[in-house]
Amino acid sequence: MSVQVNELELRDKVVDMYRRVANDPAGKFHFEMGRALAERLGYRPRDLDRVPAEAVDSFAGVGYHFGLADLQEGERVLDLGSGSGMDTFVAALKVGDMGKVVGIDMTDAQLEKAEKLRTRDRFETVSYVEGRLESLPFEDDAFDVVISNGVINLCADKGVVFKEIARVLRTGGRLALSDIVSRSQLPESIVCDSTLWAACIGGAMQIDEYRLAIKMAGMRVDTVEENAQYQFISGGARGATADYGVHSVSLVATRV
Repeated sequence: MSVQVNELELRDKVVDMYRRVANDPAGKFHFEMGRALAERLGYRPRDLDRVPAEAVDSFAGVGYHFGLADLQEGERVLDLGSGSGMDTFVAALKVGDMGKVVGIDMTDAQLEKAEKLRTRDRFETVSYVEGRLESLPFEDDAFDVVISNGVINLCADKGVVFKEIARVLRTGGRLALSDIVSRSQLPESIVCDSTLWAACIGGAMQIDEYRLAIKMAGMRVDTVEENAQYQFISGGARGATADYGVHSVSLVATRV
């Protein structure tokens, strides 16, 4: 697609929106948030009971991919766009005391909230770094698993993001994510609207192109599942769903 969103404007909109997600989870957004959403998507209540409630309140994911991720004791996990930390805490429960979970985010308010909760509740195997997904500050082959929930659609250059994911994964490592995609190409009026990007709509990549970008980065897509339980709540977002098939999927891919 030749049209492009203004990347600097997009970044500002994303940071502003997710700052509000961190600080005011009861506010009005295009998307649902919180524990009711997490449970409907498939998160286990017993896991949610063991992680900080404030992180659950700010959960704004679009699917449940931990079943696909199949995290094992002792694995090294990277969470892209870790937000207030809910998925990092859930991952920490699964990899145990010998594992390691790193969250990366570019929103100060999200990082500050996640770190405060991590320290308070003594999730000692979890850490956070500030950074962008297009340039991950980690060595090659540093992780066994990369996870992400509703974040890659916010990136203007998804091909670069997938190449960075493949770089930091060991051979045979897994990418398990949930994200927003579309069945048909979005028109220029949506693609160039940074507000719709920040709302997880304008950046929805056509599903076949999304899969191809993962393959071109050096990963094999193993499983793709649609998340029918996920729904946008604003009128504009619902319109995009109806007109262009914007929807949520979860998938797992293997670094080859």
